[in-house]
Amino acid sequence: MSSIFSLTDDRLRELALAALDHAKALGASDAASEVSESVGLSVTTRKMKPETIEHTRDKALAVTVYLGKRRGHASTSDFSAAAVREAVEAAHNIARFTAEDEAAGLPDDDDLERSPRDLDLFHPWDLDTDAAIEIARRCEQAAFAVSPQIVNSEGANVYTSSGHFVLANTRGFVAGYPYSRHSISVAPIAKGRDGMQRDDWYSSTRVPQELAAPEAIGEYAARRALARLGARKLATRQCPILFEAPLACGLLGNFVQAASGGALYRKASFLVDALGAPLFSDHVSIHEDPFIPRALGSSPFDEEGVRGLQRDVVERGILSGYFLSSYSARKLGMKTTGNAGGAHNLELRSTRTAPGDDFEAMLGKLGT
Repeated sequence: MSSIFSLTDDRLRELALAALDHAKALGASDAASEVSESVGLSVTTRKMKPETIEHTRDKALAVTVYLGKRRGHASTSDFSAAAVREAVEAAHNIARFTAEDEAAGLPDDDDLERSPRDLDLFHPWDLDTDAAIEIARRCEQAAFAVSPQIVNSEGANVYTSSGHFVLANTRGFVAGYPYSRHSISVAPIAKGRDGMQRDDWYSSTRVPQELAAPEAIGEYAARRALARLGARKLATRQCPILFEAPLACGLLGNFVQAASGGALYRKASFLVDALGAPLFSDHVSIHEDPFIPRALGSSPFDEEGVRGLQRDVVERGILSGYFLSSYSARKLGMKTTGNAGGAHNLELRSTRTAPGDDFEAMLGKLGT
């Protein structure tokens, strides 16, 4: 394990198992624990001057204790033996006084991922503060260089974070992995005759060498801000629409929220009892794959230790799957889909587009 961490994987495992042992000694019918550590750096410049510099080093132990169908949860950032015992006892006491919930409990044994895949998610960035500031400056400077109409900026940010964790439960599941996430972003402001407009762009990856060049990010963000100048309203009409990538991702996020178990069992979604119903045009499919190496949405198992699914959640316009944790699945009388913590690597597919189609090619298909 990288020396950027102060705790070894073995130490995380020891702490997780110690919490479970104490929970069982208190009479818990089941328990789960997660121990994690992360380190990070975030630097922001505004108009090429450093504005914020933030170093983080966090650690946490979280434990959930079950007394039959009653559940309690507690956490601590103190890893001393006494503090760990106190956290477990706090969770136990909470469980004693909570109402029973028939859906509460650990995942079923058959759903747990006993042989996690190595998805190559850990690529720390050896980046000091001065280097991060310089990258942010280059990004912001490139945005200002595009046009005199770029008159201001909400800032450029360089961010890097790495962590590792161990998840364990009393069904014999013990697993974890290290991970990294890095990003560069900028938000320039353009001024025109009718006022000012802002936009932004970013690059985010697991591997720092795969980040887009700071200059490319800054230039593209500036062009997006400039393109907003002179925008005008359209009259109400029926016509084909092409959603640009950020907006399409937002719409996809709305779909995920509506198709998630929490909203479904609370009857707070328009997709209740909608499996098998048409939701999109018949040329649209949405594929989920948790196991893409190095991808930002990848994970060998979800937040409960359940293996994910490679599947179509929308197939030729038809809703074919929900995003369920063990708890929400039980509430709905269904089976978990390994989505405790959210969806994984959704890919929007259309039979009307080819893999090589760029924005201009898709505009051409609309006749513009």
